[in-house]
Amino acid sequence: MTTPTSARPHVVVVGDMVLDRDVDGRTERLCPDAPVPVVDVTSRRESPGGAGLTALLVAGSGARTTLVAPVADDDGGRALRSLLGDVDLLALGHEGPTRRKIRVRSSGQSLVRVDDGGPGAPVDVPEDRLRALLATADVVLVSDYGAGTTHDAVVRRVLAEAATERPVVWDPHPRGGAPVAGVALVTPNAAEARRAVEDLATASTDRGVRGARSAREVRDVPATEDALAQVLRDAWDATGVCVTAGAAGAFLAQAAGEPLFVPAPVVIGGDPCGAGDRFAATAAVA
Repeated sequence: MTTPTSARPHVVVVGDMVLDRDVDGRTERLCPDAPVPVVDVTSRRESPGGAGLTALLVAGSGARTTLVAPVADDDGGRALRSLLGDVDLLALGHEGPTRRKIRVRSSGQSLVRVDDGGPGAPVDVPEDRLRALLATADVVLVSDYGAGTTHDAVVRRVLAEAATERPVVWDPHPRGGAPVAGVALVTPNAAEARRAVEDLATASTDRGVRGARSAREVRDVPATEDALAQVLRDAWDATGVCVTAGAAGAFLAQAAGEPLFVPAPVVIGGDPCGAGDRFAATAAVA
């Protein structure tokens, strides 16, 4: 992408954090008043999710990492701060309590997920401080988890400026803002890409959508990952769009030529949670 300013590149991650809580236990009986399993808890674990997980993955690659995200002034927010390890933090104001994702599992299988907190949108974003921080980055990685950070006018303005000066990698979310023009790479999964194209077709008119395609052309795009990648690259005015398709691999559309197919390595079993975060983090430090 660009030549790092030091042997240890500085990656700034911008996005929404979630406090992940995994509750594991044994299920050996049913509840007497409802046909649901009773979980005898054996362990609990908390970890940063969303942009917090992405930042930890980037830091784990050896890059100097700074996270920009809303953080609530509550027990959940304090827990997130304590779990970020070597990641530096520029905490933004946070609307509402900490967003939490609680998974209850038994024998490695998820039984239920409970989401609470939020909405988590940023409050009183310090524009000058954010701009100065992004100016020190070798790469900016946007980790959107739909809480509102990528809809914030100040955040979008500063990211748009950054995209003209340094590589910006954008991991989108269906409830988030569209990538700003000029980003180096956008990494939606296949479902996110289909949703984005559907939204473009609904919102656009025959004058086109930030590109040469008309609304009719967008509506008629085949639902294949390579076609989705190409139309989104045009619509988002990105250097590249890589649509990930799990075990089927990924499809990279760039300005010239046909989309490139990238096969995925064969993996047996495993938990796919966080796969998109890992992919975006790897792309950012490549």
